[in-house]
Amino acid sequence: MDPVTPGTTPPAPSLEVEGLAYAYPDGHQALFGVDLTVARGERVALLGPNGAGKTTLVLHLNGILGAGSGSSAGTVRVAGLPVGKRHLAEVRRRVGIVFQDPDDQLFMPTVREDVAFGPAAAGLRGEELDDTVRRALERVGMAEHADRPPHHLSFGQRRRVAVATVLAMEPEILVLDEPSSNLDPASRRELADVLRSLDVTVLMVTHDLPYALELCPRSVVLSGGVIAADGRTQELLCDTELMRRHRLELPFGFDPSSVTVPV
Repeated sequence: MDPVTPGTTPPAPSLEVEGLAYAYPDGHQALFGVDLTVARGERVALLGPNGAGKTTLVLHLNGILGAGSGSSAGTVRVAGLPVGKRHLAEVRRRVGIVFQDPDDQLFMPTVREDVAFGPAAAGLRGEELDDTVRRALERVGMAEHADRPPHHLSFGQRRRVAVATVLAMEPEILVLDEPSSNLDPASRRELADVLRSLDVTVLMVTHDLPYALELCPRSVVLSGGVIAADGRTQELLCDTELMRRHRLELPFGFDPSSVTVPV
């Protein structure tokens, strides 16, 4: 988290969700009044069973869902900016979503062009654009692959490039949808090293509970459209009744109490 100089106003949290309720046009109520605050620099895992409302919540963070797309109540603010038409362009720059399948995000002939796409659309040109692309690729350890076609990369490498496409926009919040899915052990470790090194707020939506424990000191359990639990990841995963009640299961033989976790 950012240090606060005495006598100054602390920065706004990266994310503030207050009383967020949402029903889809078909009448299905997905959220029932969610309150969630994430401080700058926090890494938070969003856990919960299928159908809990996790995707619905995430799609409110950059205005994909909200006013006009269903019945919505409550407020969402990103770095102090309310998510709505007035600030929508800036909010979408500040909230970068990395999809579960990197092929949904990579569509240009080369890695360099994929990472440059967003900043170029925002108006960057020339040396400034080149520097932005280089820095983003260096942050994910993929600078040496800048001129390769994305489809020639391994799945794990493509996922890291997908992260770079978002980092190139210098987001306030990096949202990751099931970041460890389909990764081999080496790729899983490489991505974890990248995520630990980033100086952005991370919200990680995952069913991979050991990965959440490894990377996110804090977890939030969303179940039935409400926040069912919010606390230190290790403590939540050790609560067997909480886990059972919300259909969260650890791998066979995995003991979260025996793991040394980040503070």
